[in-house]
Amino acid sequence: MGKRQQVADYNTMLARFRAAMVLSGSGDAIGYRHGKWEFCLDGRQIHKELQEMGGIAKINVAARKRDNLLWIVSDDTVMHLATAEALIESGETEDWDELFYNIGKHYQESMKDMRGRGPGPTCMGGASAFNPSIKKKQIVPFDGRGGGCGAAMRAMCIGLRYPLHKDEDKLIKVSVESGRMSHHHPTGYLGAVAAALFTAYSIQEKPIIEWGHSLVNDVIPKTLQYIKDTDEYVAPNVQIWDDEKGFKAHWERYLKERKIADGKSEPVFPKIYDVEERDIFYKYISFSGWGGASGHDAPLIAYDALLAAKDNWTELTNRAFFHAGDSDSTAVMAGCWFGALYGYKDVPKSNYKGLEYQSRLEKAGEELYRLSHIGDTNNSS
Repeated sequence: MGKRQQVADYNTMLARFRAAMVLSGSGDAIGYRHGKWEFCLDGRQIHKELQEMGGIAKINVAARKRDNLLWIVSDDTVMHLATAEALIESGETEDWDELFYNIGKHYQESMKDMRGRGPGPTCMGGASAFNPSIKKKQIVPFDGRGGGCGAAMRAMCIGLRYPLHKDEDKLIKVSVESGRMSHHHPTGYLGAVAAALFTAYSIQEKPIIEWGHSLVNDVIPKTLQYIKDTDEYVAPNVQIWDDEKGFKAHWERYLKERKIADGKSEPVFPKIYDVEERDIFYKYISFSGWGGASGHDAPLIAYDALLAAKDNWTELTNRAFFHAGDSDSTAVMAGCWFGALYGYKDVPKSNYKGLEYQSRLEKAGEELYRLSHIGDTNNSS
């Protein structure tokens, strides 16, 4: 490989790391719309308001009313940055107690920046439980109600820190333990694993149709073994691992429904799959009627959207950002994966230029790129 080609590849990959972080924040801010769209239970109403604005291309995330941003990021991005900046602070360390302490510390600090951002009670409870005087890993006890999407929405950047297949065990470990700081339930922390894993797959350019198959058949079994090996609350976790309402079962049913359980076939979508039909489907796969609010369906909805949209930003936003469910949590993941795959391809600049915390997000992407060593010679596997 010539020197010029090496520089071009470096710039392209670095740009994708930056875009992954920034478009994650962009998706969050747009899907949230200061809480108006996240908590709107009618996708048709959201699309109506979107069209009245002139469509996705007319959304300007830098717009202000007086001194206030109209498109602030939600708790999702604040906590995603907390994860990223904890990983960066920890650097090359493989002292896991140090790393997990830093993550817990950053989660607790992030709670100071939650005004108007709609933080979830489980995330707040986990951050409150963290004891900064205990310099080691801290997790909350097993929680039968800990299956929300809070662990997943903040975990994508773990896949930027560990994007290589050879680092998959580390990705699983960090995803699970960062998740169990607040969401100690398989549905909760497996959501974190999926969010991080699909980010890594995006960087690897693994075909999208293979992601679900690999998650269910390769990574979920590895995660179960990790849970057993840690010897912490093993019995209650194992007891509900294969529950028909659990993470694994939901994903197995979804892959069969889309005809992609083999990881090779092209997905099959309903002939009519418009806004209303998607709202029905998202509600159907949800735990309690609010699509995307749980650890299993937030990454599932984002994946379903990316599977259909591929590199079409507008189509991705229609499916993952604008619906009757927990729209910022599905958008924060879909935006990240899109950026990791395609950079800013055909994304209107107004959707991300001037985004709140844009510079922090860009810097995090750059530092995670450096720590990933993906740019090192002969280090692409």
